[in-house]
Amino acid sequence: MRCLITNEPWEGPGPYSPEGLRRLDRRLEKLAPLPYTRAQLIEEAAAHAVKMSIQGMQPKVSTVLRVNQGRMEIVDSGGRYIVKPPHLIYADLAENEALTMSLASTLNIEVPVHGLLLNADETRSYFIRRFDRAGWNKRPVEDFAQLCGASRDTKYDSSTERLIEVIDSYCTFPALERLKFFDRLLFAFLTGNEDMHLKNWSLITRDEKVELTPAYDLLNSTIPNPKSREELALPLRDKKSNLRANDFWHYLAIERLGFASTLIEQIKARFVQASAGWPDRITASFLSDVMKERYLALLAQRRSRLGLG
Repeated sequence: MRCLITNEPWEGPGPYSPEGLRRLDRRLEKLAPLPYTRAQLIEEAAAHAVKMSIQGMQPKVSTVLRVNQGRMEIVDSGGRYIVKPPHLIYADLAENEALTMSLASTLNIEVPVHGLLLNADETRSYFIRRFDRAGWNKRPVEDFAQLCGASRDTKYDSSTERLIEVIDSYCTFPALERLKFFDRLLFAFLTGNEDMHLKNWSLITRDEKVELTPAYDLLNSTIPNPKSREELALPLRDKKSNLRANDFWHYLAIERLGFASTLIEQIKARFVQASAGWPDRITASFLSDVMKERYLALLAQRRSRLGLG
């Protein structure tokens, strides 16, 4: 058995290890399954959609953690967690997102507390703690669509180069955020995430500093839909597919971001070291065998194309 939150081996009773529960709250000793089946959760998501500030194509509900009762509760407002039920069309999206977010953390990409929750019918939902809340206060967050004057309908009408311009225009320390941005874009390419549109990039104000938010919506969007031919949501060098190592390491890193060659070699070394352990994590994940095989094959191909092993 493995803990649904940490994905680490767990010998005890129940789907959650003590370490996993502590990630939610240090006082939490148990967590009951969500009292809904997959179908019921999707119905709840539809019923609450008009009342919540959370938007997006994938069904989701807002929840609070009732520590004393050891359960998650769906709410209309004031939620601290976002819960995504299993998708009716695309298999293993919850397991996919939990895994991919955990892979990002091996590169020290900042990710919120996240994991999987057991549903009443033994299916699994994905959860993530909201990063735009600090106690009862709301942190200022704006996605890149807002900053570019785009809408949900035009969130793909931009470019990777435009993302850099937004970072330079609004971030307190653009040089630091450029490096974080490059890490995340490389990671998206390596993990088959071709859906990093404008609304999946955001800035947050914390401690009087404007910076990239913790990463979110990281999942391998290619393996559920093998017919997809795009590799990035926003074109790089006017290309969304057939991207090569030179597009990232020379054009983007050197020409557009101004990185020195020594920094680029350090980035490569970090990615080589981290991604070498990803196959074991994928194999040990909660993905189905079919999805594991697809993920492993895509990762091997992308690592090779970037010269990372």
